[in-house]
Amino acid sequence: MVCLLIVIYAAFIGLGVPDSLIGSAWPAIHAEMGVPVEAVSMLTLLISGCTVLSSMFSARILNKLGTAKVTAFSTVLTAAALFGFSAASSFVLMVPLAALLGLGAGAIDSGLNNYVALHFKASHMNFLHCFYGVGVTLSPYLMARALNDAGWRSGYRYAFYVQAAIALLLIVSVPLWKKAAENGQADEKSAVNLTLLQMAKRTDVRLVWIIMLVTNAIEYACGVWGSTYLVTEKGFQVKHGALALTVYYAGMSIGRFLSGLLSDKVRTWKRIGIGTAILAPAVVLMLLPLPGAVSVAGLFLIGLGNGSVYPNMIHLTPHNFGKKASQSVMGSQIAFAYIGVMLAPPMVSLLSRLFGIQVYPVLLAALYAVMVTTLKLFIRQLKKQGRYNPDI
Repeated sequence: MVCLLIVIYAAFIGLGVPDSLIGSAWPAIHAEMGVPVEAVSMLTLLISGCTVLSSMFSARILNKLGTAKVTAFSTVLTAAALFGFSAASSFVLMVPLAALLGLGAGAIDSGLNNYVALHFKASHMNFLHCFYGVGVTLSPYLMARALNDAGWRSGYRYAFYVQAAIALLLIVSVPLWKKAAENGQADEKSAVNLTLLQMAKRTDVRLVWIIMLVTNAIEYACGVWGSTYLVTEKGFQVKHGALALTVYYAGMSIGRFLSGLLSDKVRTWKRIGIGTAILAPAVVLMLLPLPGAVSVAGLFLIGLGNGSVYPNMIHLTPHNFGKKASQSVMGSQIAFAYIGVMLAPPMVSLLSRLFGIQVYPVLLAALYAVMVTTLKLFIRQLKKQGRYNPDI
């Protein structure tokens, strides 16, 4: 199982690789292609929308084909899309490639999250998302190096090389998943497929949808617009804005790594509480009219605190909703997480056009307030149903 876990971690690096590229590369892309800075929202909207669709239908696909095959095929799709971005001669050609990225990401995210939640410990879930952080941290670093030397297309090409290597590893490792199934480590066939309507009737599911939506909206509002905010409002150079995103994603990776290390001593709900508490001073630093270095520190703390909320909520899914229903609920959770991803960048874009980019930190503060409030309501609902377990 150790070898399989390494493969799963590698797959999550691959899941993270494409996600931070557009944010760090966009200042250079929109300048070269002559499109408005707000056009990035069209790409992120399409990526997220296709990820939502993929996640919504993931339960039936994963139960039929298995996590191994779906993960390998989806990673191949994302690698192909990255190569396409590196060769795209116009913004129009990026549109179908963005759809391809989204379709691949949704199935990977839903399948691997549920598999790890069912068959591994909380520490493994946090380390899994830490490796996602490795992927999203690596990308802006590669892009920053490329912007300094050869341009943003080379940055996408470097990311393609990484993704292609991961895809090859996943293809050759399919027998490991079969061996795990033979040893009783996987039981995808026994899952119950719940419809979206059935889940929408449940208050607890609706609340967890909101939590997932908002925590990911915060993550991607920082990932997509953090660099542009620093360049536009704080006077950063483009390459320094890209490096600042590396700091942000490094904070997210560190938060998830520390959460994994502490999982045997600090219970899951407590780790979620610590993460949300770290977000409070982070938002304050972003709101204060101080030098750009302070904003970078705020982004780091947002990554550190918010980064641990998502994987720990994911880990609790089988406990909160039952193992048989977990794949269906997991798919819907991932879908709403990506609805947050889909809505956050255009929301920042719209508000920036109306009030200026200085409204950006205010939006982050508002999203944080919604997340904390909904989290408290969700815990209250679980207690009412007798399913809240603070010792998990």
